[in-house]
Amino acid sequence: MEVLYPRPSSGRPIPLVVFSPGYDIDPGVYGPLVTGWASLGLVVAVPDYPYTSPGTPGGVDEADIVNHPADLEATIDDLLAVSGPAAPFSRMIDPARIAVAGHSDGAVVADAAVADSCCADRRIRAAAILSGSELTSFRGTYGPAPVPLLVIQGDTDTINPPACSEQIYGTGGTPRFYLDLRGAGHLPPYTADPSAAVYQQVVDRVTALFWRTYLEGDTSAGAALRAGTAVGPPATWFAGGSVPQVGSCPGAPQN
Repeated sequence: MEVLYPRPSSGRPIPLVVFSPGYDIDPGVYGPLVTGWASLGLVVAVPDYPYTSPGTPGGVDEADIVNHPADLEATIDDLLAVSGPAAPFSRMIDPARIAVAGHSDGAVVADAAVADSCCADRRIRAAAILSGSELTSFRGTYGPAPVPLLVIQGDTDTINPPACSEQIYGTGGTPRFYLDLRGAGHLPPYTADPSAAVYQQVVDRVTALFWRTYLEGDTSAGAALRAGTAVGPPATWFAGGSVPQVGSCPGAPQN
């Protein structure tokens, strides 16, 4: 697990974001994204899930995703344990300001951790789902996410197609937001791929506003988030309301 954290400046405990990487994707490719979040004053943890990370002895096994919500919960447990009153990082992490994010299969895990009856963790206060989907394999029932929800999706993604993110957004409660990256694929908008720089800039701006709003209580960021002022071409912004689901999502429950 990699943990990025800012230099404490006020003595106040810091919000935590746990970011779950995608299946068989080197977590390092998300470096610019998660480093940017840490620069906002957040602790950002990136778990290295067993059996789905590149280089796993014996090869990767995507079916192990069913165990990842428990791994995510254990990650939160471990970080809170080392941030306890007498622990090495005494009172660094604020247990009342914990969020999750993820990309691809990692987004599936993050979404399950807030919205699936199999494994919802009530300590989580916000979630950012990047090109994810719901999954019947968890054997739970999805309901409205009881936390603020940000869903981001490239509309030319062929790995987790738009219908998957549209379903997550449609299942979500309020507040909820949907960022449609027109012409974007599955991975480049969340990495340092120069071909997708225009998307990365939008993702950086929108996620920063989301975290500032729901982890820091920044009302000006909240107003900008709802108004979509950080969004420009080639992207479309939805703050509440509906996003029609076009088609179906493979492997997801059919609502």
